[in-house]
Amino acid sequence: MSTLAFTHVGGPTTLIEVEGWRILTDPTFDAPGRTYRFGWGTSSRKTAGPAIEASDIGPIDAVLLTHEHHADNLDDAGRALLPGAGTVLTTESGARRLGSNARGMGNWQSTRLPAPGKPTITVTATPCRHGPPGSHPIVGDVIGFALTWAGQQHGALWISGDTVLYGGVRDVATRLGVGTAILHLGSVHFPITGPTKYTMTANDAIETCRLLRPRTAVPVHYEGWSHFAEGRAPIERAVSAAPTEVREAWTWAPIGRPIPIEI
Repeated sequence: MSTLAFTHVGGPTTLIEVEGWRILTDPTFDAPGRTYRFGWGTSSRKTAGPAIEASDIGPIDAVLLTHEHHADNLDDAGRALLPGAGTVLTTESGARRLGSNARGMGNWQSTRLPAPGKPTITVTATPCRHGPPGSHPIVGDVIGFALTWAGQQHGALWISGDTVLYGGVRDVATRLGVGTAILHLGSVHFPITGPTKYTMTANDAIETCRLLRPRTAVPVHYEGWSHFAEGRAPIERAVSAAPTEVREAWTWAPIGRPIPIEI
């Protein structure tokens, strides 16, 4: 059995270190205080900076970018980091816009990350819907990622991406065995769209865990921005009343400090 080191840098940004690999997700390294426009009258203010500066993050072998067109998943400092990463995996439309070392993936498409002296990692793109039915023309393409490699004992490492709970996420439970789930939460809302949500709520995450039955579930993407309707406190309250298997799997990663996860 092996162990990975998982560091929640802030927002959706995480550093995954395993078997010699250093993989970064959704790089957001701008300082707090700025308001970013997401289009169609929506915006959000960044309220907290990263726990680790981009200049201190170290060499990165690959970036898993769920989508590049929203600044809470790729901001200016994060974008500047991409050319120095070995490979950037993202949506097909995002790869066309980014060019350079970006590689586009569609739902359920797999690609391999080989490197000398390291196990080859197979990355599979998983479905996301970043809002209610019919929202795709507004919110654009988003994907999640499932990572597998030789020696895993408990199933894939799955990164949900920015998504609501819908059929595409439920398909993950039927098509993959997930050992570790990194869940993008926050129940994103905007004043202009009222009660419409654009990411999972705590209750959605609980239901997702009931379907997937991961050994470990780690929440991210719930703090640091003004458009999050659910921060840590309401998530904790919901999880405290969840089924035992969800409570036992739930793991808070202290922001800025690596935690070990058995894989």
